[in-house]
Amino acid sequence: MRSLRSRYGEDAPALTLMAAKDRDPFLVLIACLLSLRTKDEVTDQAMGRLLKRARRPEEIAAMPVEELEKIIYPVGFYRNKARTIKEVSRTILQSHGGLVPRTIDELLTLRGVGRKTANIVLTEGFQQPGIAVDTHVHRISNRLGAVKTKTPHETEKALRQVLPQQYWISYNALLVTHGRRICRPISPLCSQCPVQAYCGRIGVLRSR
Repeated sequence: MRSLRSRYGEDAPALTLMAAKDRDPFLVLIACLLSLRTKDEVTDQAMGRLLKRARRPEEIAAMPVEELEKIIYPVGFYRNKARTIKEVSRTILQSHGGLVPRTIDELLTLRGVGRKTANIVLTEGFQQPGIAVDTHVHRISNRLGAVKTKTPHETEKALRQVLPQQYWISYNALLVTHGRRICRPISPLCSQCPVQAYCGRIGVLRSR
């Protein structure tokens, strides 16, 4: 982890950088929902437009869905996401007193929220321990040999057993950045890898 931190410094995915500006769990949740299958820069721009119009669940819940669609376009599946964001906002107001839930189990009851999103809300919104596992984290953790798992959920459970809790919050951001820059799915740039000496290179058939 120290090698990755030394290599990437303050570099981080857009969602992590946005959360660092304003540790607001609701905004982190909305950004997560927008970011699914959407490039960082598109998510960042959509959040910028949305923040000019609404920042609180009551504001989004009261907004016409057509207006919300126009604001967040062109994020992927923007029509579905507009409806999801409105429903999540209403649920938070009606069932949680206007506050984002602070536990994974409660977060998972919200429409569109899976374990990755729930863990990101915990780590980036509340600064609580959690391990958000996406395709990068799943792939690299197995490639390193830290875990031997078949699904992101299995990876999360395994990492909770082997990864010291002090690294949980930063693990996702570091591995996402590493996965985009160096440890790519096909032909990773192993010659430039800061953790090459510790990597089992599991499943790597060709590298650069």
